[in-house]
Amino acid sequence: MRLVKKLTMFGMAAGFGVSALADNPISSYHYLADPGAAADDTYFYVITDSDDPAASNANGYNIKALYGFRTKDMKNWTDFGIIYDARKVDGIGDIWASGIAVNPNDHRLYIVFPDGGGGGVGLIGADSIAGPWTNPVSGNKKLINNWGGGIADCDGIGWCFDPAIFFDDDGTGYFTFGGGESNSRPAANNNNDIFNIYKLNKDMKGFDVSSKTHLKIGGPKAMEASYIHKYKGNYYLSYSTADLRIAYGMSKNPMGPYEYKGIFMGNPNIGGQNINANNNNHHGIAEFKGHWYVAYHDRRIANGYDGLEKIPADDGRPNPVPAFHRSVSVDEFTYNADGTMKELTFTKEGPKQIENFDPYDWYPALTSSKQKGIRSRSNWNPGKVAEHLLLPLSSKESWIRVSGVDFGTAATGFTVQAASTADGNKIEIHTGSASGTLAGTCTLKNTGNKNTFAETKCEVEGLKGVVDQIFLVFKGSQDSTMAIKAWGFEGSGSTPPTPQVPYDSVAVKLPAKIEAEKYDIPGTGRGADAESYNDSESANQGDAKFREDLGVDIVEGGSGMAIGYTAVGEWLEYTVEVPEDGEYAIKASASTGMENGASFCFLADGKAIGDTVKVEQTGEDWSVYKEFDGGKATLTKGTHVIRLVITGDNVNVDWFSLGEVKTDALKPAVKFQANSSRVYRVYSVGGKLLGTVDMTGKKASVALSDAGFTKGVYMLKSVDGRKSFMTSVAR
Repeated sequence: MRLVKKLTMFGMAAGFGVSALADNPISSYHYLADPGAAADDTYFYVITDSDDPAASNANGYNIKALYGFRTKDMKNWTDFGIIYDARKVDGIGDIWASGIAVNPNDHRLYIVFPDGGGGGVGLIGADSIAGPWTNPVSGNKKLINNWGGGIADCDGIGWCFDPAIFFDDDGTGYFTFGGGESNSRPAANNNNDIFNIYKLNKDMKGFDVSSKTHLKIGGPKAMEASYIHKYKGNYYLSYSTADLRIAYGMSKNPMGPYEYKGIFMGNPNIGGQNINANNNNHHGIAEFKGHWYVAYHDRRIANGYDGLEKIPADDGRPNPVPAFHRSVSVDEFTYNADGTMKELTFTKEGPKQIENFDPYDWYPALTSSKQKGIRSRSNWNPGKVAEHLLLPLSSKESWIRVSGVDFGTAATGFTVQAASTADGNKIEIHTGSASGTLAGTCTLKNTGNKNTFAETKCEVEGLKGVVDQIFLVFKGSQDSTMAIKAWGFEGSGSTPPTPQVPYDSVAVKLPAKIEAEKYDIPGTGRGADAESYNDSESANQGDAKFREDLGVDIVEGGSGMAIGYTAVGEWLEYTVEVPEDGEYAIKASASTGMENGASFCFLADGKAIGDTVKVEQTGEDWSVYKEFDGGKATLTKGTHVIRLVITGDNVNVDWFSLGEVKTDALKPAVKFQANSSRVYRVYSVGGKLLGTVDMTGKKASVALSDAGFTKGVYMLKSVDGRKSFMTSVAR
């Protein structure tokens, strides 16, 4: 489990004085394509798929994951990395061009995505662009599926993909899809019948099958990418043409009919030079703070347009085939007085910045307006927010730039959360350019490996008022020895963290029994006041379906659920209300399958209370929970934060109590049938499948040893999915 912080970006409208322009594409360190766009009152969002898996000499698309971006000012973008990965989701093939929209009914984000290159359409939703994204459709079905398992089929459409999603002002939702052509669904000049539209149910658990409508439109021969938006009472259906442009029509009804009006986007070019390898395109349109923007893809990185760094393909080879290595850009557009769309002008600058950047928040590392000499990596697992990291090529010119930064009276410090495997790695803060005035230097702590992170703080000077450009410059003697997770400045106008809060919003009044899985809800920002738990392992290995958006491993067992897969140094916090000064007895229910036992202790406001709870082996497979005495805690009247600290590996904690409460009546809510399955899959503690073992008539440790597994700790999961535990082989 790991600490998950909700990340926010607060702007400073007062004193706005930014005149600088943005730079296209929005990311220059990996290959992205097929953008969708959406906006709410706070952020403009872009989702993309990725050409990163495509080899340098690719002769086709290789698209596996969706990436998520957001901005408050249309210049500085936060890249959240992979937000959905088809390689790790059962029942989904490749994941291509997708659509995104904000639902005004529940204020959540929803994405419609294609299952492979035409197999159907799926739906996922989330509270944040970072995720976690889950399927809201009843029965976990797809919306559309060519091969069954969906609410409806593809209705004869040649290419069952490129979906888009749209919500009207009254909250009614719609989705569209389609492309190609077939005998029953033609695509031809002035006769295009390759798109369908359906009306979504308000609860987002499905759609009205009877609402099916063919989105027929005249105009140039259609190819794909149907998209609907609304402006001043008019609905617009735009689409990608067979001759590689974006055309559109208008209607007074979202379901049509649409009257063809013209070309909205030509094939991307600047000053007469094509920047798209004369190839296909895709677009997403949204209004944000009174401006209209379109996201689209081009090939300007692979073409090295305007001096852009040609980054290598996924196989490490330079000069990749441009057709299958795309980039995503954003530009602003306007309408004519009669509501028709003015044809887009493609720019290298991108939209104007519309708001100053607030440096006094805690930002994901890949928050920037321009980049050079960096790469990124996402560690994504289903149901979790990905850990997305900035990887500097620090022996070369390596930096990110942040633009239009309002430091107020003055910044005093800079903090970075990073892993470093070498001495001397550092981040320099410059103004004006990557070699401009030096404001401060942070020499990173050597954390020993790229999976262990530490905060480094350093002083800065000369940062006050609105600074047009700030550069974080990465320097080191070797590439690939740094991994940057997050950063932020300190000083006047600092955004204080929002503190953690009790699980049920109200502190637990003692005496009480506290379920271990009901630890405090994390706050926002950084610092001890916001952190309610800590762990050394990023994957959530728990099998209980509870608080899955956070990193704590919650397992089934004991009186219902318990904290499991624990390691020394991990901790969880609980806010309690002590009614009177006095001594409060500590008891706890725990289990371990380890022969050498395990242990944990408690702190109150950072000070040790009671005795260390030592848990000897309660049963070989962690399913047997016993009650243990933790001594007495001397507590004063008032509100306190209790921290449960793991001091000995591999203990499951079901509950603990402070003060005398009845615990003998507690009955296990989950019971395992001892003979239900004796065949187990064997995993390393890192989650790698190593093989299987039959434990019939044997202890787990003996069965593993007999099967040839050497000394170490292993995770076992029964093949019927009903039971999982950890155990060890002693020799």
